[in-house]
Amino acid sequence: SIGRIYCDLIFTGLGALPGLGREVFAEDMKMAAGGGAFIAAAHLAHAGREVALVARLGTDALSAGIEPELRGANVDLRFLEKSPGAGPQVTVASVIGNDRAFLSRRAGSALPDTLDAALAWGAAGHLHIAEYATLHEIPDLVSRAKAGGLTVSLDPSWDETLIYEAELLDRCAGVDIFLPNMEEAIAITQESDPIAAIGILAQAFPIVALKAGGDGAWLKARGQVLHRRAEEVTVVDTTGAGDAFNAGFIDAWMSGASDEACLAAGVTFGSLAVQAAGGTAIL
Repeated sequence: SIGRIYCDLIFTGLGALPGLGREVFAEDMKMAAGGGAFIAAAHLAHAGREVALVARLGTDALSAGIEPELRGANVDLRFLEKSPGAGPQVTVASVIGNDRAFLSRRAGSALPDTLDAALAWGAAGHLHIAEYATLHEIPDLVSRAKAGGLTVSLDPSWDETLIYEAELLDRCAGVDIFLPNMEEAIAITQESDPIAAIGILAQAFPIVALKAGGDGAWLKARGQVLHRRAEEVTVVDTTGAGDAFNAGFIDAWMSGASDEACLAAGVTFGSLAVQAAGGTAIL
């Protein structure tokens, strides 16, 4: 699982975001290790699958603050590069009801010096790319993974500077499983209807799983469209829910499960993640 490591500062219990010159108070706040690569890896490990995190981590105080969480997630860290200035990428997540807003600062390069070793790892059968920004920075990543016999999944992950890129789908060529949320699918396809959006994306990818939060998720594979409703749970923080969905879906798919079972696993994992602050807090 490859991507940037984040340090998430998560504010919950907010009624609204502050306006300029104003201050609002959250009911609670938590610092957590985040980023799609780590959250997906942690949920895959929780499912009992052997999984390694391919990423960079700095030597600063925030990196030191989240490293115990990384090491406590049963994720293989042999491909974690430690380097001054590598990050983490800091995100302030403001949770309002069932939605959230993010403020992030980019940190360092996404390319770890361990990548060649990771792609040659004998235990690996699949590469999950947690954000299009990583593929944008390492444009031959999919082809290198495929050359090594790996299947590949990708979550585009919202990035205001990249999500509208006209070449995005072409640069994702070779990806087996495409895992956008509804906002990302709309930006990429210019279609607000999930059936229309997933139809366009399915022209580029053999499997598309489209996440729509409280509206559940859609799947298109082998010409068939499936929908599964969201589970009714108490929502505390939706940060990382999509990455947890990815883990559930990928785990089931790698086990040879049916399309229906893969979609159900994704929804179940995503529902688990929203019940605590932080993408891996409930594991």
